[in-house]
Amino acid sequence: MTTNDRPAAAPSDRWRLLTLLIWLGFVAGLIWWYWARIYWFALGDTDDNMRIMEVRAWLAGQGWYDLRQYRLSPPGGFNIHWSRLVDLPLAAIILVLKPIFGTAIAERAAIGFAPLIPLSVLLYALGLACRRLIAPWAFVLAALALLVGAGSTLGMFYPARIDHHGWQLAMIAVIMAGLVDPDARRGGATVGIASALSLVIGFEMMPYLGLAGAAIVLRWIWRGEDAPRLGSYGASLGIGSAIGFLVFASNDNWRPVCDVLSPPWASAMIVAGALLFVIARPQLSTPLLRLQAAIAAAVILGGLFALTWPQCLGRPEGVSPELQREWLDNIREARSILVQPWRTAVLLIGLPAIGLVGSAATLWLARRDPERLAAWASITLLSLCGFALLFFQIRAAAAAQLLAIPAAVALIWAAVPYLRRSRSLLVRVLGTALVVLAASGAMLPVALNLLPKEPDKPAYAAVRKAGASCTTIPSMAPLNRLPATTIFTMVDLGPRLITLTHHSAIAGPYHRNGTQIMDVHRAFEGSAADARAIIRKYGATLLLICPKFAETTVYRAQAPKGFYAQLEAGRAPDWLEPIALPANSPFKLWRVKP
Repeated sequence: MTTNDRPAAAPSDRWRLLTLLIWLGFVAGLIWWYWARIYWFALGDTDDNMRIMEVRAWLAGQGWYDLRQYRLSPPGGFNIHWSRLVDLPLAAIILVLKPIFGTAIAERAAIGFAPLIPLSVLLYALGLACRRLIAPWAFVLAALALLVGAGSTLGMFYPARIDHHGWQLAMIAVIMAGLVDPDARRGGATVGIASALSLVIGFEMMPYLGLAGAAIVLRWIWRGEDAPRLGSYGASLGIGSAIGFLVFASNDNWRPVCDVLSPPWASAMIVAGALLFVIARPQLSTPLLRLQAAIAAAVILGGLFALTWPQCLGRPEGVSPELQREWLDNIREARSILVQPWRTAVLLIGLPAIGLVGSAATLWLARRDPERLAAWASITLLSLCGFALLFFQIRAAAAAQLLAIPAAVALIWAAVPYLRRSRSLLVRVLGTALVVLAASGAMLPVALNLLPKEPDKPAYAAVRKAGASCTTIPSMAPLNRLPATTIFTMVDLGPRLITLTHHSAIAGPYHRNGTQIMDVHRAFEGSAADARAIIRKYGATLLLICPKFAETTVYRAQAPKGFYAQLEAGRAPDWLEPIALPANSPFKLWRVKP
């Protein structure tokens, strides 16, 4: 994998054209495969439903800086901590198509195509990173690895997956391309701008953003020639964060909150960028002097942040222990890979583990080339972070798989030439195919499918069936025959309810609204009298449950004789009046008597 081993560079226009064709192939395949999801407006995740509701509210006249969802916990509304940045492509598609095809088709086109826009950014940036790190044509293998081995990553770009995670992954790919850019000034600016945009979108990628910045600082300490990279990174991060805050921070995010790009974090990014820009200016001649300058900058930044914003020194969500225990600890994707079913764990960790092997090999091979070694070390640092975070929360799997792709491609690129020199046709053909499939992660799902599967537990099947049936348009359509009102229902059903009906709900799974989430839990886990008081508190006139819904397993486990358990068993109190629904309805519905 040295420079001399590489084939002649692919013309720029040719590789970009091929990347465009690859993306169009992804577009055609994903839309065809998930056409039913688009047709039935099957926004399977609560964040997807909330995103379309944010767009609808904005297009209906709600202010740019007002991101409260007034159909949850009316009349004050639900505090949503997002920004409008991800709303832009969805809104644009709807605005263009609505006058021609109507609202329903325009929205379906938006949820079908919008997730594929950040996929184009990811494919281009990932291909560019692999071209810079490995070889001019390595971008083809990168796209293959994304398709066959990075299921968690690709899953964030499926049609109807309109939440912000796809855009965040695209920014991580751009950061990778920037970290390995041979043009130091351009690479630093790329990382800084992509980091600022990622912060505008959300804080989920903060560990990677911090490590990307740390990698640039460490490269400068090691090699003073990287001062232009550090300076442009600091300037673009600070300026980008300031502009992003001013343009996108909602009214609620102008308060000193800690979970978004708010005054605490915007000021921290501006100060950090300024400090990095300043220390990169003088020609500090030794690594020790550069290390001292970096430590001084870190002390100044950390001291100012701790003195000015002490409330942000802990976990950014700031949830109460009760909310953590009752809600966050029961979210599957927020749990470690160690407690997941073994098949799931293998699929999630396979490509990141392969990437670690590839990273070790590439670092060894690049040990005599300081520039390439620094580039690979930067990517390895982020990849190690992704792998480690899997043991904290499996929601890190998408980023971990993405970050492992360059190293996995490098393994293939290193092994294939040896196989091609073999005298055996079988080794050349079959061996090459096996290496490509194994290093890209494609062999894992194939191998797992060959192993006998454990029989599915009836309880799990019932939960899946309830989750699938209670969130469909046909299931919720009968609710629209009733006058619009506020319905008391489960937390995870709230966003879908307001998306498909004209009713309002109480809560959704968003940490800033811990009071509403805990009130729903207390109502379903407490006594009938407790539930009645809480339902009246929110002015709800209807009570809706979906028996066997995943969330209800928590209520039954926490309170086997609680209010929800009684409702599911058919023992409703006399202050609830049953409302007839179609015979095939998965719901149970009651009118709350005054």
